[in-house]
Amino acid sequence: MFGFKKNKISENIIKQINKKDRLKRYSFLVIGCFLLAFAFNVFFKPNNLVTGGISGVSIIVNNVFGISTSLFIAISYVLLLIISYILLGKTTTKYSIIGSILYPAFVFATKDMATLIHFDVDNMLLVALFGALINGIGAGLTFKYGFSTGGGDILGQIISKYFKIPMGSALRVINIIIVVSSGFFIGDSIYAWENVMYAGIAVYIITYLTDKVLLGISDSKAFYVITDNETSIKRFLMEELGRGVTVLEGRGGYTGDRKKVIMCVIPTKEYFLAKEGIMEIDKQAIILINDVYQSEGIE
Repeated sequence: MFGFKKNKISENIIKQINKKDRLKRYSFLVIGCFLLAFAFNVFFKPNNLVTGGISGVSIIVNNVFGISTSLFIAISYVLLLIISYILLGKTTTKYSIIGSILYPAFVFATKDMATLIHFDVDNMLLVALFGALINGIGAGLTFKYGFSTGGGDILGQIISKYFKIPMGSALRVINIIIVVSSGFFIGDSIYAWENVMYAGIAVYIITYLTDKVLLGISDSKAFYVITDNETSIKRFLMEELGRGVTVLEGRGGYTGDRKKVIMCVIPTKEYFLAKEGIMEIDKQAIILINDVYQSEGIE
């Protein structure tokens, strides 16, 4: 590992990334949040399909206490933003603010959409499939352009930071607990557990589609970077993204020239930030990206 003092270089890189294609990125964020809210209100909520996250908890709370799902989501997202600011800091929290406002707003705006767009389908498998399809695309668009919708992601970040658990694993555990809990609290026991099974199918499809939209089907990506700006790129990956870095010795097969190859494993959700940051530092850099299926202790 290499140690560097914090400086303004990495901060400026982040600012430059956030300025690039701003209209396009924010447009896809809006579309992504709308699709997430649409899937929730039209497919998941009316059929008591709990697929995890704060939205899943809101369905359980609605069934047990009668509290409006949109109200519960709005309050929970605000509280989680405050907790994020306290425990994770200003820099981490600011990337969740817009999504944490847009998603609850769209949930409220589309809360009656199920009565306007009514799918008279008795087959819960179809409901789970189509809901998951729309939700997965919405989540993928949100993460692909460097944003987060907050909520459960903030819980995952907090658990990851304080319990030293990879964020992907933390989110999986949280969602499994929420999905399984719905079987105990929602409706008739037999039908409730059937819904849990359908929800499990939906969660799998959501995860798969989210990763496909992001580019790949794994929790993490291995970046191999061939560059002449080794120090600056190492500094960016370690300081801004908090990732470990390994430097490999490379040699051109034809020219015989020796080059440094930086290897770094990045969570899929940080793919956009890592790629754009590296290209911002060195536009001539060669980046090879592979799926990583097991990376214990990396995230």
